[in-house]
Amino acid sequence: MSAPALARTSRTDQAFRALDAVVDPELDEPITDLEFVRSLDVDGDRVTVHLRLPTAFCAPNFAYLMCSDAKDVLTALDWTGEVVVELDDHHDSDLINAGLAADAGYKGTFRHEAESDLDELRETFRRKAHTAAMERSLTGLLRVDPDRTPESLHGVTLADLPAGPATDALLRRRAAIGLPTGGDRPVLVGHDGVPYPAEQVPLKLRMARSVRISIEGNAHFCRGLLKTRYPESVKGSVS
Repeated sequence: MSAPALARTSRTDQAFRALDAVVDPELDEPITDLEFVRSLDVDGDRVTVHLRLPTAFCAPNFAYLMCSDAKDVLTALDWTGEVVVELDDHHDSDLINAGLAADAGYKGTFRHEAESDLDELRETFRRKAHTAAMERSLTGLLRVDPDRTPESLHGVTLADLPAGPATDALLRRRAAIGLPTGGDRPVLVGHDGVPYPAEQVPLKLRMARSVRISIEGNAHFCRGLLKTRYPESVKGSVS
């Protein structure tokens, strides 16, 4: 393989890996894992990405957020000069693509239809992701220790959690919403970092479980819709 071809392949890999940081706000999974990346092409310092979603009617604010985040992470690479991100086959594709091309921002793109700021939307779903990660970690403790009761989770700290993907995910989710990640910090807390009273633990855990199940169920449903809408392999289209 020639040197230019090797450089292109390396940059394509870098660009695709950069997109790992872009998550579907509702499903809390990377768009690369969800196979929302339809194609990725690198030509020198120009990167062109096409995204696609499970249906043409996915919420426009979610769609814009993912496209905007994709453009941001690719622009942040030290070798990119021009980044083009386009959303395919969505009922607001033309509007979203024009806004991205003009760097108009969320409110500049949707104007009066933008009910909230994009950062507010992002924060809402970061909090939901934290709630799900918190429940996942604590339910894991209950499964490995049958003698532990839900009420006893009130005193569990981050240092009490076993090392592994679930704990790593919880730490990332806490950091994303500005919560401390020191080992002495309690796990079961509100979005303000304040622990729940012991008597509320069973109820709060059940509520958190419903959030987690909803997120995971939606992710499974969307994967099925995507496969139905686009039977061909998405991963194979990244060039």
